[in-house]
Amino acid sequence: MKFALIGHPVSGSLSPRLFQAAYGGRYPYDLIEEASFDVAWARFLAEYDGINVTAPFKQDAFARVNRLTPDAQLTGAVNLVVRSGEETVGYNTDVEGVLGAVRESGLPVSEALIVGAGGAARAAAVAALRLGCRTTITNRTLSKAEALAEALSCQAVALADVPSLAPDLIVYTIPGSSAVVPGLTGDLLRNALVLEAEYKHPVLANVPCRAYAGGRRWLLWQAVAGYGLFTGEEPDAEKMSAVL
Repeated sequence: MKFALIGHPVSGSLSPRLFQAAYGGRYPYDLIEEASFDVAWARFLAEYDGINVTAPFKQDAFARVNRLTPDAQLTGAVNLVVRSGEETVGYNTDVEGVLGAVRESGLPVSEALIVGAGGAARAAAVAALRLGCRTTITNRTLSKAEALAEALSCQAVALADVPSLAPDLIVYTIPGSSAVVPGLTGDLLRNALVLEAEYKHPVLANVPCRAYAGGRRWLLWQAVAGYGLFTGEEPDAEKMSAVL
């Protein structure tokens, strides 16, 4: 069996090291960096049994696979594809990444606030709903939060109204190293488990909160779920965690 990551760029990805740790180097795992999705997809079909998919190709993969799992359908994006005979099956393991990060904290959660309205926020909201949380979405552009909330049957609020909430889970999905969005006050964060999608430039890692889970925990648990789908074998999560 042979696997790869497609995207542009992918040269700095941790995925090869994680995959090697997961199975002790027993399976090849390559980086396919192509500006064209069609070229990357053709290489997958010609050479590989499964691929991880990263930006900017997640929506392209969503549209191209033969079959979508429920999580992929709900999130509108595919970050992992497995070949099953002539069929390609699309998954979104970012949902499992959020679930794993929350579960390993050991903290009960019932009220979730998702900050952002992009692909990571959508996966986080799906995970929060699966955990049974009453889920609220906020974003700088309220209309985007409202559209996502309507699609997932939860609620949206403006950033100005966030201080009136009392979440015990906050998932922060705003990318990059920009300043924390307005409305996330110390009081709001203090009683919450804070999960941040960003792991290269986190902005909430040092804020007072009930507990903090960085983006590398999200990355770990989505990879654990995905690598198991690739091989049908349980990956070594402890060795993967050591890499991170």
